[in-house]
Amino acid sequence: MSLVRLKIKGISYSQTQNGAYALILNEEEGDRKLPIVIGAFEAQSIAIALEKEIKPPRPLTHDLFKNFADRFKIVVKQVIIHKLVDGVFYSSIICERDNDEEIIDARTSDAIALALRFNAPIFTYKTILDKAGIFLKFSSKEKEEDEDDSIMVDEILQEGEAVELESGSDTHGYREMSLQELHKELDNAVASEDYEKAAKLRDEISKRK
Repeated sequence: MSLVRLKIKGISYSQTQNGAYALILNEEEGDRKLPIVIGAFEAQSIAIALEKEIKPPRPLTHDLFKNFADRFKIVVKQVIIHKLVDGVFYSSIICERDNDEEIIDARTSDAIALALRFNAPIFTYKTILDKAGIFLKFSSKEKEEDEDDSIMVDEILQEGEAVELESGSDTHGYREMSLQELHKELDNAVASEDYEKAAKLRDEISKRK
């Protein structure tokens, strides 16, 4: 089966499913998006890996795994999202040690969090993208009738995939802050390990660059 390489476009919070986030993947050579429902912890871990300037004072679980793998010379070569059943994606982590390759089953969110830390490519099979991929430019009424809505988070999956990690927070207060104040708040958020707030602050800072 043909593999399609994916890249991460963003993370959106679900307004209807408490604590659920949508990780949005995009095919590298095309316009289809693959939305995957993930939990809050995994969303934070992925967001921190994407935001290179946010450095947790202590390693998160996926950072610990990366440190462990580095110590024992284990390399994650690639991640493959290989199955979709009842709206749930299944993934494999392809690892290598001493030229021996191993395949490890993993939740897709964990697999992607690790792929980011190893700079490993993310793939899925064309058949999965054909089944679950969507064009986020379309409204819900314009989507194909045979699309599997069970993989959708909700109407928040629409055009414009900005990273949005806080639910119910008012970002307008951040817009009133100076860059110096934002950086100070970012440092405080990271020090207190409030990574959701840190990601939102980092997003506001990035808009001003």
